[in-house]
Amino acid sequence: MKKHSLSAQKRDLVGRKVKTLRVQGKIPATVYGNKVKSISISVPTEAFTSVFQAAGETGLIELSIDGDIRPVLIHTVQKHPVKRNILHVEFYQVDLKQKVKTNVPLEITGEAPAATTKTGVLLTLVDEIEVEALPTDLPEKILVDVSVLAEVGQEIKVKDIPAPQGVVILTDSTQGIVRVAPLVSKEAEAAAAEEAAAAAAKAEEAAAATGAAEEAPAEAKAEAAPAEAAKAEEKKS
Repeated sequence: MKKHSLSAQKRDLVGRKVKTLRVQGKIPATVYGNKVKSISISVPTEAFTSVFQAAGETGLIELSIDGDIRPVLIHTVQKHPVKRNILHVEFYQVDLKQKVKTNVPLEITGEAPAATTKTGVLLTLVDEIEVEALPTDLPEKILVDVSVLAEVGQEIKVKDIPAPQGVVILTDSTQGIVRVAPLVSKEAEAAAAEEAAAAAAKAEEAAAATGAAEEAPAEAKAEAAPAEAAKAEEKKS
């Protein structure tokens, strides 16, 4: 497993004052862990971005805090909802002799014959799975080869993925990862739309007929009312 290195410095600025750090090209961050006292630090924005792209949330990082090297994983990256720039990072300090649980991203490889021949369309059902391993055994990603999918209905499940050495996959083994679904053509979509429109038109006609039938007795009663009133007057006279 490739190791990544990143330098950091302890920081005293907290709260809104951390804006100063961002202006200086630094990201406010925190290091915590099991039986580890939380430490407030800052990391260079450019250096962290590069390491994050390479390591993700499963790559082991040697974080040097003013010369004190700690093995950490990137646990949480908070981003601005609009600008998408990184606002804060949480590092989780690990014990290299204790297993950890985390989600590992899946990467689709190969080409599904069903998709290349336009027999069907390839659907990705999940893009990561949960695993347990020693920090040094954690894979940065797990490959899923879809070259075996040649027919509609075929699927690759979690149980079909060989676990990397030293890794235990925790996600339900029956969970689907990728599946070949029927290919829906434009002609089929148009036909379905026409059928839906026709069904809607019939429903409107039926509703209109029902309404007319309900209105007829009421109209008849309304027309008969004057005649009944006249008869009543004749009897009185």
